Order: sequence, then C-alpha cells, then structure tokens
Amino acid sequence: MFYKFLLSIFLAAFISACSTTPKDTAGSSGSGSSSSSDPASGDSDILADLENTELGGPNIEPGSQEDLVVNVGDRVFFGYDSSELDSDAKELLQDQVAWIKQHNASITIEGHCDERGTREYNLALGEKRAQAVKNYMTSLGISSSQISTISFGKERPAVVGSNDGAWSQNRRSVTTVN
Repeated sequence: MFYKFLLSIFLAAFISACSTTPKDTAGSSGSGSSSSSDPASGDSDILADLENTELGGPNIEPGSQEDLVVNVGDRVFFGYDSSELDSDAKELLQDQVAWIKQHNASITIEGHCDERGTREYNLALGEKRAQAVKNYMTSLGISSSQISTISFGKERPAVVGSNDGAWSQNRRSVTTVN
C-alpha cells in the first residue's frame, strides 16, 4: 500500500513537471518571433507573405525552364494521329509567346507521339506537331530564328503504359528554353 502511495506521488510530480510552459525567450531578431502577443497572428503574417509572393516563389530564376513550367506551362496535347492545334493548345501557346517575348528567350519545340505506329511514322508525326507549334508561334510574332524543332517520335514517353490515358499524355509538344 505504501508503495502505491509513493508511486502515485512520484507520478503526480512527474506529470506536473512536464506540464510547465517555458518562458518566451525569443528576441525581436529571432526568426520565429512575432510582434503580437497573440501566437495565432504569426499565421496571418505568414499567409500575407505567401499571398504577396510571386507565383513560383523566390527561388525560380526568371526566364528559366522552371519559370516557364510553373507560370505558363510547357506542353500542348494533340489528338490521335493529328498535328492540329485545338483551342486549348492555342490558348496555352499564346501565353507561351507572351512569356517568350517578355524574356526574349530562344526555345526548342519537341514533338512527341504515343507508342502506336512505326518508329519512322512517329518521327514524322512528331516533326509535324513541332512544326505546327512553331508556325503558330511565328504567326503570333516570335522570330523563327528563336525557335528550333526536334522530333522524338515515340522514344521519350511522358507516361509509360498501353492505354488511352498514357497515349493521350504522350501525344504532345514540349517547349524547352535553350
């Protein structure tokens, strides 16, 4: 009985020792300090900083491939056995053209295909897709000297698989910054 009583006192002392709160010793120059006494106000300060941060954040170099991918998008998709640009593709390419003009970038358009068809056929179709993108961009004011094209055919799939979902992701052109 005595041991149970002693154990109870020991546990009570141990629990109460764990429940004490440390004093706030953060100085005004510390990274976690807040000028308000309300700890939740720090969250709103962080949120305000995030809302005022440029899309993509401060670590993305303007005019880089990552900048293009994050802020505009680097690929357009095509229908089966087609090199025709649909309205979604044209809209994205208009945004890419504005970005290219802003950064005076030189680019390469990669043409890609899904796994169906022969290697030679897909290389030709990939070239048609890259040329269709180049022609549209030049019609919007980009100099053809800023754009090169290459076809990878079916050699570089974005998604591995033999189904409609994979094939639709592989029928694409990709804009890369040189």
